[in-house]
Amino acid sequence: MKFPPLLAAAFAPVFAMLLLSGCGRPADTAAPAKGKLFAVSFQTLNNPFFVELNEGIRKAVESRGDRLVTLDAQFNSLKQKGDVADVLQQKPAALFLNPVNWEGVKGTLLDARRLGVPVIVVDAPVSDPELVLCQVASDNVEAGRLACEALAALKPNARVAILHYSVNKACIDRVDGFKAEMARHPGMKLLDTQDAKGTTEAARPVMRDLLGRFPELDAVFPINDPGAIGCISAIESAGKAGQVTVVTVDGSQEGARAILAGKLHSTSAQFPKQIGRIAAEKAYDHLAGKPVDKDIKVPVKLVRRENAAEFSGTP
Repeated sequence: MKFPPLLAAAFAPVFAMLLLSGCGRPADTAAPAKGKLFAVSFQTLNNPFFVELNEGIRKAVESRGDRLVTLDAQFNSLKQKGDVADVLQQKPAALFLNPVNWEGVKGTLLDARRLGVPVIVVDAPVSDPELVLCQVASDNVEAGRLACEALAALKPNARVAILHYSVNKACIDRVDGFKAEMARHPGMKLLDTQDAKGTTEAARPVMRDLLGRFPELDAVFPINDPGAIGCISAIESAGKAGQVTVVTVDGSQEGARAILAGKLHSTSAQFPKQIGRIAAEKAYDHLAGKPVDKDIKVPVKLVRRENAAEFSGTP
């Protein structure tokens, strides 16, 4: 992942921080700084969704002659806290925040307010919305509902497991939407809910365990595409390919290709570049003295075999 150069010696501390966290690229410190500094902190960049979301913000910022520092918390809330504390000392024009733990960032938000730095939350809402300028996220409740609706149409009596990421509000909303729709289908039964962090590596052993404990399990809802890929791997390793239906949320190219390959049933597509663009636009609106809506929901779309090609990134 490449990010724009940090051009000013004045921002050398930020550059050093990026090197330590594995982000950034060599800076041309001889060139003068231009434009405003913005910063964004993601819970992880080991997910195409967040890479695209970052790109949406970056393009909007750079198109106005400004600069963006991108930070990767690597799913570590303490690292995110430290990274953001450091970059706040540079007084960015705005901070875009994708929290690792939706309930664990109050101190960070208070620090930003004290320093006069507006915070725009992206993708995963926080538990203290009064401390942020606005929150821009997918309609995650609807994304979960669509996933369950698609599953119910195929297997109205499905025996289901959920792979959660319970410290993330976006994932909480997806699971809530899935369960709300599930309540409308009395033949469906939820066997278990397990945390799997939303990564391929974490989902694989959790799914393997679920298959061993529940022989009747014939459907699973992991909260995102990387988790779904881990589930598919475990299902195939258990010799149950085609027997366990996987529905999820993201709409990534990898997810779409898995649908076309017959391994994934459906995914509720999000539009991360749009989320990033809207978040950046709201930051600029605020800086221009314009009013900004507090809660902005970006629509989602169900991806199935019929329309997966348009999301797959292949001709």
